[in-house]
Amino acid sequence: MAHKYIYKLLLIILLALCTACESWLALEPQDAITRQEFWQTKEQVQAAMIGCYASLLGTTDNQRSIAESMFLWGEMRGDMIVPNTSAVAAELEVVNGNILATNALANWRSFYKTINYCNTLIKFAPDVLRTDPTFKQSQLNAYLAEALTIRSLLYFYLVRTFREVPLKIEPTVSDQDEYAIAKSTEEEIITRILADLRQAEEMAVLSYGNHAANKGRVTRYTVNALQADVYLWAEDYEHAIEACNEIINSGQFGLVGGGEWFASQFVSGNSNESIFELQFDVQKTNPFFDMFATNRRWLASPLVLEEMYTIDFTNPENKDLRADGASLRSDGRIWKYLGLDAERQRTVNESYAHWIIYRYADILLLKAEALAQTGGGAEALQIIDQVRTRGNALEATERGIDPDDISGLTDYILEERARELAFEGKRWFDLLRNARRDSYSRLDILISMAVKSAPPERQQSIINKLLDSNSHYLPIFYSELLTNKNLVQNPFYLR
Repeated sequence: MAHKYIYKLLLIILLALCTACESWLALEPQDAITRQEFWQTKEQVQAAMIGCYASLLGTTDNQRSIAESMFLWGEMRGDMIVPNTSAVAAELEVVNGNILATNALANWRSFYKTINYCNTLIKFAPDVLRTDPTFKQSQLNAYLAEALTIRSLLYFYLVRTFREVPLKIEPTVSDQDEYAIAKSTEEEIITRILADLRQAEEMAVLSYGNHAANKGRVTRYTVNALQADVYLWAEDYEHAIEACNEIINSGQFGLVGGGEWFASQFVSGNSNESIFELQFDVQKTNPFFDMFATNRRWLASPLVLEEMYTIDFTNPENKDLRADGASLRSDGRIWKYLGLDAERQRTVNESYAHWIIYRYADILLLKAEALAQTGGGAEALQIIDQVRTRGNALEATERGIDPDDISGLTDYILEERARELAFEGKRWFDLLRNARRDSYSRLDILISMAVKSAPPERQQSIINKLLDSNSHYLPIFYSELLTNKNLVQNPFYLR
């Protein structure tokens, strides 16, 4: 019943807030009559908040969903997936290092549409305090924290994917609003994200009193998880560790027992390890069945099973619990979003595995990475061992790293994050974050990746492009440049 209520409310929201349009950022102006009629009661604020979450789940205008973009932006330039024969041309161009401004994978419209929903709530929800005496400041604060965090999450994806993007924090609500704005720098965007998250942290709830809501809605722990990720990207390691510790010391999360690693987290969803995940269900299925089952556009790279997890040929029963039958299958299928158990595959109508954005193991390994950069190598190794033990990582993947060997620790953590978080949209961002640290002191991380995973005939071309840091970001989609004359193409694509 709850989900039926959500989608009925979504219909109201889409009529009252904004719908898709052809202008850049997909922002459609509201007129004053709509605003006066809608922003009157606490129920309408709740409906607007539900609309923000529903927009995260999918679009109503045939645009690529946010979850699909999160997967593609985070994986397709990495080394853990390979295109199958049914991959579309735009995907093949990315893999081949031939990315142009006309590539539809650079279309950010669904992100900005959801950002505009958040901007609209942030702008108008406070007015309801004057019109609805039953609407309390504490309720408003909680909704604002959710909207600020969702907006920050989406901008974090945009800044890691494009580096410089328009930073729009006011809603498009009338024809007079300025929406053709220039890009902001990465530093400006990160600064804004962190400021918004500090505000959200003060207002966010710890619990909604409901298990599913605690996993599917923003809590203070969601804010802390995003803070940790952003601080690590910004090379602010002390604050990254502090944000991780807020989650670790809360006692609200833990690593799911080894035997339940797959079933609890990816089949059932909302496990004790989960911090924030998109709640797909039978009424709103995820986009992954078509990607991994029907057409199998993407497969796991053979290197994942053979080199990242490895295989114990002397004892087939001894295997990493996260490998065959969990993250992937030996035939290359990406299994986290397809499997009902180690053998049975979901049907298309059962394709509602959640999209996990943050979970406890991710936070532990983010902390380990920050510790490795601040003299805490011994503790970092303890964390790695904790995650490895839970996953029954094979001895062949163990590394005898000196706690003071920062470079060795960096590589070891990257390897363990690949095993633990395979196909969760993390890999490219992990590689890029570590490569660009200290003014690209570890560019070799990206070069080594290309040597192993690039198509042989394209390898040297891709390596040459990776030597230019501007190539690490996608181009601004051509239609945005046509409709917004204040936008300037990302430098690598001006040639």
